[in-house]
Amino acid sequence: MKFGIDVLVASKFAALSGKRVGAIVNPTSVDATFTHLADLLHTAPGVTLAALFGPEHGVRGEAQYMVAVDDVARDRRTGVPVYSLYGHTFESLSPRAEWLRGLDALVFDVQDVGARYYTYVYTMALAMKAAAAAKVAFWVLDRPNPIGLTQTEGNLVGAKYRSFVGLYSLPTRHGLTAGELAKLLNDTEGFGAELHVVPVEGLTRTHWWADTGRAFIPPSPNMPTPDTALVYPGMCLGEGTNVSEGRGTCRPFEQFGAPWLEGAALAADLNSRKLPGVTFRPCSFTPTFDKFKGISCEGAFIHVTDRAAFQSLRTGVAVFEACARLGKGHFQWRADAYEFVEDVPAFDLLCGTDQVRLGIEQGKALESLTAGFDDERRSFEPLRSRYALY
Repeated sequence: MKFGIDVLVASKFAALSGKRVGAIVNPTSVDATFTHLADLLHTAPGVTLAALFGPEHGVRGEAQYMVAVDDVARDRRTGVPVYSLYGHTFESLSPRAEWLRGLDALVFDVQDVGARYYTYVYTMALAMKAAAAAKVAFWVLDRPNPIGLTQTEGNLVGAKYRSFVGLYSLPTRHGLTAGELAKLLNDTEGFGAELHVVPVEGLTRTHWWADTGRAFIPPSPNMPTPDTALVYPGMCLGEGTNVSEGRGTCRPFEQFGAPWLEGAALAADLNSRKLPGVTFRPCSFTPTFDKFKGISCEGAFIHVTDRAAFQSLRTGVAVFEACARLGKGHFQWRADAYEFVEDVPAFDLLCGTDQVRLGIEQGKALESLTAGFDDERRSFEPLRSRYALY
């Protein structure tokens, strides 16, 4: 299997010859030999690497989540300017017009994980919009979706709940590659970009990450493995609560808990739901940073037993419903500003609706918490199929 970057390398970057190029990159932006795109462009004959742009976590992946990155720096290896696409304000998420001046092409090559919360696809979209306005061609070097291209999950983001973890009307698990999403958003949002997608050669919609034959490079500090990515569409909801989603441990999102939870009771409660493709094991952990730093927590570990049957979002909703119910008054919703939005609860921004949070508060049954989500997901399928490259 050849990723988009490998296809471009094989062509000796012929399509970019004679151009001044900017690149949106992070640690995943490597070819089959683990050579970084910045280094490849810097040495490519006929190509002038003029700038690098860093999404959330930065070009080299050094920043934690929701940590602003300096506006302008310089890359040590290539010497070119590095511009941040993740600062202190929503406006900082798009490249400035002066940063694009003089460029002929802006290339995006960052690994996505298939969940609408993951901010890289919105960095891609906002950069594509800015590139269109600046008359700069936009290139996406496509990569596989590590949680597959056959399944979708969840509702569409309501207009009131648009944010940098849900900027467009997408389901929670979108079942697309970054390249497919770029084509879809360029059309449906009217960006008008001169868009070029370099597809993955040898990819089919039934492939999982293990089928790629490639190492999984963590695309962000708390996304260490494809197993993490599989549970993430449900377990990222924990960011909207005071339950630890396992940040500060070696298995974030796969384990969760709090000092006021009892692991055995929580795991038994969740196992009694007989959720498809998953088993819960009681566990304890002590986070080294983030929520409950240095404090022992009890909770459960998610073991996916059948990835094809596993429903990540439904599982995540069940997890936080159980934490709220068993938390004996300790459970709380996150109240501080989240992803540049101050007046909407973080949990609602992640869910794209207030239905789940209000249902949990009202003690509604698990099935009603996501009522109507499947209808919204199905309504997205014709649009998704229209932009399928594989």
